[in-house]
Amino acid sequence: MVFAAPGEALTRAEELLGADPSPLHASVAHQVIGIWQRDFGDTRRALAHLRRARDLAARAESAEREADVLATLGVALVHAGRTRAGLAAFERGVARGSGHTRARVLFRRAYVWWVLGRHGEALEDVRRAIPVLRQADDVIWTARALTLRATVHLALGSVERADADFTAAEALWDTTGQEHDKADAVESRGLAAFRSGDVPAALRLLDEAAERYAKLGTPTFMLTIRRCEVLMAAGLATEALAEADAAVAALDGIGGQSTRKAELLLVAARAARLAGEPQTALARAAVAVRLFAGQRRTWYETHARLVLIEARVATGHGSGRLVADAAAVAERLAAFGAPAAPEASLLAGRIALDLGWTADAERHLAVAARSRHGGPPLARMTGWAAQALRARAAGSARGVLEACRRGLDVLDDHRMTLGASELRARATAQGAELAALAQRASLVSGGPRRLLGWSERWRATVLSAPPTRPPADPVLLTAMTAFRELAARAEEARTDGGRPAPALEREQRRLEREIRSRTLHMRGEAPGDGDRFDVGRLLRRLGDEVRLVELAVLDGRVHVLLCGQGRVRRFEAGLLAEAEVEAEHVQAGLRRLAHPGAEARLPLVEAAGARLERLLLGPAAAHLGSGPVVVVPPGRLHRVPWALLPALRERVLSVSPSASSWLRARDTAPPPGGRQVLVRGPGLASGGAEVPELSDRYAGRRTPSEGGTGAPPPGARTGGGTAGPGATVVLEGGDARVPRVLRELDGAALAHIAAHGTFRADSPLFSSLRMADGPLIVHDFERLDRSPYRIILPCCDTARFASVGADELLGLVTALLPLGTAGVVACTAPVNDAAVVPLMLALHKGLDAGLSLAEALRDARAALPGDAVHQATGWAFSAFGAA
Repeated sequence: MVFAAPGEALTRAEELLGADPSPLHASVAHQVIGIWQRDFGDTRRALAHLRRARDLAARAESAEREADVLATLGVALVHAGRTRAGLAAFERGVARGSGHTRARVLFRRAYVWWVLGRHGEALEDVRRAIPVLRQADDVIWTARALTLRATVHLALGSVERADADFTAAEALWDTTGQEHDKADAVESRGLAAFRSGDVPAALRLLDEAAERYAKLGTPTFMLTIRRCEVLMAAGLATEALAEADAAVAALDGIGGQSTRKAELLLVAARAARLAGEPQTALARAAVAVRLFAGQRRTWYETHARLVLIEARVATGHGSGRLVADAAAVAERLAAFGAPAAPEASLLAGRIALDLGWTADAERHLAVAARSRHGGPPLARMTGWAAQALRARAAGSARGVLEACRRGLDVLDDHRMTLGASELRARATAQGAELAALAQRASLVSGGPRRLLGWSERWRATVLSAPPTRPPADPVLLTAMTAFRELAARAEEARTDGGRPAPALEREQRRLEREIRSRTLHMRGEAPGDGDRFDVGRLLRRLGDEVRLVELAVLDGRVHVLLCGQGRVRRFEAGLLAEAEVEAEHVQAGLRRLAHPGAEARLPLVEAAGARLERLLLGPAAAHLGSGPVVVVPPGRLHRVPWALLPALRERVLSVSPSASSWLRARDTAPPPGGRQVLVRGPGLASGGAEVPELSDRYAGRRTPSEGGTGAPPPGARTGGGTAGPGATVVLEGGDARVPRVLRELDGAALAHIAAHGTFRADSPLFSSLRMADGPLIVHDFERLDRSPYRIILPCCDTARFASVGADELLGLVTALLPLGTAGVVACTAPVNDAAVVPLMLALHKGLDAGLSLAEALRDARAALPGDAVHQATGWAFSAFGAA
């Protein structure tokens, strides 16, 4: 019962001890309490109960009982870090037991061998145990043994063998009532899915296992370790670090297993390294190495030493000693049959290359490169990275580009198995080194065209295919509705009382986690990336008038790729770090200019714009011609107000995440009928004053109210369907509710959404527009069959993004572009609400005259009054896309 119903088993055991039982029965009760404390509580208390159980079994003169308790005690001692004593207990247990009991002892010793990373011994003991357990018709212990054997196979990279054992074990669990073991089986299937490269399935199964464990009330430290591994593979290293650190604190709080603490510290160290926190990685890895060494767990100690070396390299410490250390770790991992061995060889080769030790580098990289031909996607990418470095050391630019192409193809295939746009974006970080190597090689050998092609190869790739539509999942839909209602109530509480509502906000965060979790479970539907970027096609579409300016960053410097008139030219500009600092200064200046009385800062902001131009465009600014300009910046420059740069200020200017994205937008046809949707949300300082004026302007096209006569007031239409072709729908007040707004937006030609915008840097896909019933979030837009062809977002922060992965952006605008939206006007900085109104009215005037968004925005800026507030407001808005 201690696994099927742990709380009840503990109660029953304590009751039994209170009834003056015989030594035999008392031994069983103390063993049950010891197991409970070992797995769910204080390891020291567990050892006390298990030693008492052993002594009582000896007094009862039951060799079989004593053998069984010795096995349980051996596991507890190993988990407490007392490996030598634990193995000695197993020796006595194997000697005292016989037949069926001895097979159970062997199974538990096999488990301990697995904990210690001694996989050969584990497989040998479980091989001896399974036939005896089967012969005794012991379903539960046979299933446990099969699950353990599968787990050992996974540690050695034998996914097919593991799958066979997991399947056999699950069939046995279905015949039992062992709920804890059933949860463990689901967790194990999640681990198998991860090892085979299926990240969404792994997350889904691990979350299902967590729900099962929660019903039993059992801690889930092993599950946390596995979930953190999957999160890291999905590019969510910061999240994994937080989960691992929280689990360490919880484990310390209950006096839990030393072995689990060491494993959690190892996971935390890996997560910190991937999250760009090398000092944290050093600290966690050093403690993990010390604990593993004391526990005599050489397998794990070697893995921890690998992370320790990686963290030292990340802090800038490269030395011959580290090459030797990495090489020694690689040899040990290879001897263990550990899948991480190629990573260590790649690390040794990379350090050697940096030191100029080409012969040593070649030796280590050649070993790492073998992994490119098989195994899970990330292992193959390790191999291709090693092969690219070998080619670079040999001076073969062609070899570098071929290896990078093959490695990024592997990443593309892996990325497209992910349905969630967030995971697709974050996964690109794993290809950053390959893409950077290719860019450097193309700069040296291929000229501007080749550099443009490789710049596009890894830029904004998440926009290359629409995200998988969220499933018609009733749990997900219910959670999103509840989240919206809670968010609205929390906002109302803040507005009314001026203070947050902690209980509402806690529940809101819980629902956010549930929505995000279920979204991450989605599998990708597209088999690949579709058409590759074609420089010739881009130049044909640009023609002689339009210039596309793509900014590539190599070794910290901005390179301007100027495309147009049938050619690509390259210019060197400034340092990216300096441009980022200047962009922040400009943002601060625009924030101040949004308020009256800051006119004196206008010349300072304009001067900062001129400095930005020198850093970002350099000499290319003199070669832009007189026609429209498309700017394709790197993700880290997404907050630059491009219209402020003197060379771009009077131009038809649009911004695109990539040249490929601009081409797709140009090729996107507007929907038939031209339906327009005007939305006004609550809480705006200006009240969305432009919406009534626009409504009056479009009055002749507005949808008539049901049963009414004459011109209806805005928002009067209440029918359940969508407006017909050419109609204008106005939604405000109670009509501006998320379900209704989404219904009208789907397939519209133009949407103007005046609503308070909130950008969530911590969770970009929960960035929102405030509607009457709560936030309209990015996840809602992803449910549209087709987002509006053009969207105008006149409020603050609607064009803010989070830069993630290699060069990806997550936010409201980038979520819309792959869903059918060809053009967006949005704001990159806080603006003066009153000054927005004339800008928006002038923008719509231009659209009515047949202009594109970029043309209409240029003319609208020119029509504004010349004071500082209106000038800053115009600069803060950008046109994205090509509509």
